[in-house]
Amino acid sequence: MDTDSTGTPPTTTEDRLARIGHVLALPFPTGEESEDSGARSSGPGHHLLILQASQDFWDDRSPETVEPAEQEIESEFSALATALSERWGEPETVDLWPFLERDDDEGTAPEPIGQLSNLAGSMQVWRVPGGTRWLGLAVGQADPEFPIWLLAAVGEAATLPG
Repeated sequence: MDTDSTGTPPTTTEDRLARIGHVLALPFPTGEESEDSGARSSGPGHHLLILQASQDFWDDRSPETVEPAEQEIESEFSALATALSERWGEPETVDLWPFLERDDDEGTAPEPIGQLSNLAGSMQVWRVPGGTRWLGLAVGQADPEFPIWLLAAVGEAATLPG
């Protein structure tokens, strides 16, 4: 799980908003990096972080186990989206499926969209005022056995479609 400089996992909406603010201010590295025990990856023009993770579902994928985990992540997604919308206005929805289906002629999707398209079908995006970055929120899961993640992504405005 992602931690701040004190080693404390972000457990509240306010903690997660502070973590988003911190990552928005970070410079983009020149090469690929992974920090915070894998909860944040960064590279040229992007950052991707896990804000919250459910349990994994290797032992039990029953609806009684999965649905409460989904609801918890979705609830925090909604709380963060509301707070960010109050700050920056309504987000736009970016469909990520087309990036997953790109063929060799179109090249690979720019990061962090490439990584997100493997985890989520869409994301909510805010263009950060006064800058050239965007912030995306998504709920994703690598496979049914893996944890459900609340993800935040930061990228350069030029990487957004449209």
